Amino acid sequence: MKIQDLELEKKDKGRRARVTVVWEDCDQPDKEIFIETPDPLGSSLKADANAFVTGCIIPALHFGERRIAVDGTVCPFLMEGLAAVMALMRVWTRQRYKPLAIEPAAILKSADNDGEPGRHAAMFYSGGIDSIAALWRNMAQYPKSHPARVRDCFFVHGFDIGGVPARGMKYHVFDRGVAAMERVAAAAGVNTIAVYTNIRHLCDDRELWLNRFFGAVLAAVAHGFSSRVNLFYIASSYDFDNLGPCGSHPMLDPEYSSYALRIRHRDADLSRLDKLRMVTRWKPGFDNFRVCLANVEDRLNCGRCEKCVRTMTGLVALGALHKTRAFVQDDVVPEMFDAFKINIRHREPFYLELLPLLRQQGRFDLVETIERKLAEK
Repeated sequence: MKIQDLELEKKDKGRRARVTVVWEDCDQPDKEIFIETPDPLGSSLKADANAFVTGCIIPALHFGERRIAVDGTVCPFLMEGLAAVMALMRVWTRQRYKPLAIEPAAILKSADNDGEPGRHAAMFYSGGIDSIAALWRNMAQYPKSHPARVRDCFFVHGFDIGGVPARGMKYHVFDRGVAAMERVAAAAGVNTIAVYTNIRHLCDDRELWLNRFFGAVLAAVAHGFSSRVNLFYIASSYDFDNLGPCGSHPMLDPEYSSYALRIRHRDADLSRLDKLRMVTRWKPGFDNFRVCLANVEDRLNCGRCEKCVRTMTGLVALGALHKTRAFVQDDVVPEMFDAFKINIRHREPFYLELLPLLRQQGRFDLVETIERKLAEK
């Protein structure tokens, strides 16, 4: 693989950093990939080779490329981390992924002048339970004057929204998510920055995306803004008790750091129920979270898909579903589970932790439904 034609294009209000990806050892078509923001706050976006080598490493391994030749300067601290990423991927794929060579045009010799004065902490914000709990906990743990206190929240198009071209780019859904995010960010006193990227389109395989890839793309976006930010938080998907191969992982995300940009995988000490309980205590987040991937007009969450029903069931277990405006439903009934499976892609832990509380609430109808669905083949 060659990463070439590294360029920064100025837009009316924002910028686009772009490269051309040329495949050498497979029959994938050449593709322009980019990181873009229309936001004036995104004026610090730069054409950073670190961003694109990070975003390309997993697809290059997946398609059997023997090297990544990078037309740009790469930090040796990042290269060391990518070696660890490749070793972990080799283990996770049972030797199918073979480590490749990274060949930058130049190695960064000093980080003294990398970035600008006043760089600060930021986080990725999807609008889901993980990211809202991460923001709330960060505010609770760090005073406003602390350098680890979040100042920016980045909402990225090209993940669950716009990530699969065949399903449409859904810009209107993204805009609705940005509006909800801005309400939460205003309450938290942080900036919101909308970002667009198509790095996921290098390989649209869903299992690859979920199990190995999406954390690398988050890290790629982070590197694009390293002149503004020196610490990026990625909210955990699973807690330590239930870890498995995942695109974002405490053994994976920090290895995407450069010397000038730290990436931290946070809150893996908390279960999903712990996080949901946190969110219920913060009204702006509780009324504006978005767990749903569906496009439902005038609503953030459809209330019918697996993610919605799972989250609603958790709120029933906490006695809190009727207290949020994020769902129009005030209750969950067993029939809501008929449309989907709940025992795929390591979702079982999310349901098992709900059972004791549901029993305490006297919701044996939901307990029996969950136990039956978990036992399905």
